[in-house]
Amino acid sequence: MSAKPAPSVCVFCGSRPGLRPAYAKDARATGEMLAARGWRLVYGAGDVGLMGEVARAAQAAGAETFGVIPEHLFKLEVGKRDLTTFVVTENMHERKKVMFMNSDAIVVLPGGAGSLDEFYEVLTWRQLGLHAKPILLLNTEGYWDPLLALNAHVVAEGFAGASLLDGVMTVATVADLEAALETALG
Repeated sequence: MSAKPAPSVCVFCGSRPGLRPAYAKDARATGEMLAARGWRLVYGAGDVGLMGEVARAAQAAGAETFGVIPEHLFKLEVGKRDLTTFVVTENMHERKKVMFMNSDAIVVLPGGAGSLDEFYEVLTWRQLGLHAKPILLLNTEGYWDPLLALNAHVVAEGFAGASLLDGVMTVATVADLEAALETALG
């Protein structure tokens, strides 16, 4: 009987570094934590911004890495070819699908419109009952506070049920993220 493969954690995050040093620090710590736990990093295959930080840290600490990048972003996001697995897709939608299908949990670090798109797609799928994978927001220095307020507003105004809020766990630190993932992934 073969052993169950180690969990894979999809990380959605910015292709830019953001303005606060804490964002890159937490991205690196997330990559290191995934490696220390023996968990595979699944991410957008870029070598820039927070994407590059999390991937380089995970690789340096010995993690298996699975990157997915669409053709049109290969140059812009500096496709990182030295990953354990490197997949080039035709478009953004296919990228999200491949990342999602190859992960057991989703973590969202600070990021921009692309990260929000990725977050809301997996959250919508969860709300519709299409999956039960854990979704975790790493709320570095309160970055996601406006998003959390918006989600609460959407529910309060009757445009979504409480499942919108119940489908996401918010954590403040990488240590909290690790503990939450350990509980969620068993």
